[in-house]
Order: sequence, then structure tokens, then C-alpha cells
Amino acid sequence: MFCGDYVQGTIFPAPDFNPVLDAQVLGAALQGFDCDKDVLVSVLPRRCGAQRQVIVAAYRDMCGQDLIEDLKERLSHHFKEVMVGLMYPPPCYDAHELWHAMKGAGTDENCLIDILASRTNGEIFQMREAYSLQYGRDLQEDIYSETSGHFRDTLINLAQGAREEGYADPGVAAQDATVLWEACQQKTGEHKAMLQTILCNKSQQQLWLVFQEFQNISGQDLVDAINECYDGHFQELLAAIVLCIRDKPAYFAYRLHSAIHDFGFHNKTVIRILIARSEIDLLTIRKRYKERYGKSLFHDIKNFASGHYEKALLAVCAGDADDY
Repeated sequence: MFCGDYVQGTIFPAPDFNPVLDAQVLGAALQGFDCDKDVLVSVLPRRCGAQRQVIVAAYRDMCGQDLIEDLKERLSHHFKEVMVGLMYPPPCYDAHELWHAMKGAGTDENCLIDILASRTNGEIFQMREAYSLQYGRDLQEDIYSETSGHFRDTLINLAQGAREEGYADPGVAAQDATVLWEACQQKTGEHKAMLQTILCNKSQQQLWLVFQEFQNISGQDLVDAINECYDGHFQELLAAIVLCIRDKPAYFAYRLHSAIHDFGFHNKTVIRILIARSEIDLLTIRKRYKERYGKSLFHDIKNFASGHYEKALLAVCAGDADDY
């Protein structure tokens, strides 16, 4: 069930890093009537996040201006979203995406699911802090006001970042699996609450055992059971939690494939996943993508994106692999 192979990102610290030179090159590229987008693509996706923060400081010292604001002002459309997104530290980027998923009319539930179902306790803590600092708001309060029902309760539970760590008990796993099976059969409010409590709070190691016991008890895969018994965003969130516990890169490969092929290239989803996972497991996500769908992520991006936007996405994906 669990795929325990080594996960790897695509973006690493650049060797011979010179932030002053990078700031000068970026400053020159952003000047004039039409900025040099090729230069931006050659620099920003090829520096790690920590190096980009040093470039921001060097740029401010050299130009007296904010690099992120200059990027926002000089760029447009999806290319701007990629370049600006790369400039946020990971917790700030997650906070930025969650804020925009809930602000204004409508809510982007898939964004909430992708982020909250996949982050570790530490990542969630940093994300909540960044959300509070950037927007002066409490993340859990905003989730409460913008969502509803058991979907809301499960999101808030995840946003607490209180999952147990490093604990597994086979005896308890059998009990938990029985509770999950009953919850899939009876579907009362009480059973839904128990289901989300187990999936949101038990450790990853414990849940691996629970999933195995569920298969033994029911003769059915837990994701299949959830999909049969529930619907809507609650079902999607529960399935995402299970899939992320099992194999997070495979989950994001699935989400990328859906965003590219099921929605006519859902740009926001593609950009968010590529940037957020670029230093964590994007290379592994690419491998899962090719294994499961027969074509490389590069191939599918090239078929749907174009121009400097395509170049930017491919640069984030590139890494050191050979299937470009």
C-alpha cells in the first residue's frame, strides 16, 4: 500500500550562487518597454526558494525597490502567476493560495483539499502563522465561515495540524478499521465524525495498518468504499487524505492529470502544484505521472501551454531528469 521510495524535488540550490549578480540581471531584464522574460525564466526557476529570498534582499539594496512588486507590475496573466509564486516562501505561498481560494464570491474547494489533505503538522503550523501575518485573519475561522457541514469540520480538523506522529498499534488499527467500515455503511452524522477523526488525527504509520485492516474486513479498498458511500466535497476530501497517506506523489500526479485533461488545463491547479512541490517531491510526481498515464508531464504541458508561460512551467519541472 505505502510506496516508501525516495521522494525528490526538481529545484535545488544553484551552485556558485551570486545574489548580487542575479539581482543585477533581473533588474536589467525588468527595465525598458518590454521586459526580457527569457532572462526571468533562466534565473528564478533555477534558484531554490532560500536563494530567491537572498536575491530579493540584494535587489532591494541595489534598486531600492521590491522585486516581487516589480514582477507583479511588469508581468501579466499566468506567466506572472508562476514568476511571482516562486518568490513566496512555502508557508507564505500556501497561505496566499488558501486566502485566494476563500476570498470574494465562491470558494475553490479543490485548493483547500489539495493543501490541507497533504501538509505535515509542521507545514500546517507555519502556514497558519503566515496566514495570520499576511492577512490578519485566523485560517480556521475563515474556513468555518466559507465552508459547511462535515466538509468544513474535516478541513478545520486538518488545519489544527494535530496528527499523531510515529505511533502504530495493530490492535487499535483493527478497531479503527471496523469503525471506518461501519461509517461507510451507516453514514450517520456520528459515524461521519468518527471517520474524519480517525483520518485526520491518527499517525501515518497507524493509518497504513488501518487501511490494510479495512481491506481485510470489508474486502474493499477504502477509497472505493468512500467513493461509493459519500459524495461531494466531503467525499473528495476523505479520498484525498487516504491517497496522500498512501502515496503523496501519486496523488499529485492524479491531480495534475485531472487539471490538464479534465478541465481544459486548469491553470491555477497546475501552477499551484508545480510550485508547491518543486523542492519536495516534484521529480517523483513526474515519475508517477509517466508510470500511470503513459506520457510525461512535459509532453502534456507542451500540448496545452505556450510561449513564456510554457517555458516557465517546464523550467520548474525540469530538474535533472532525462524525459524533457
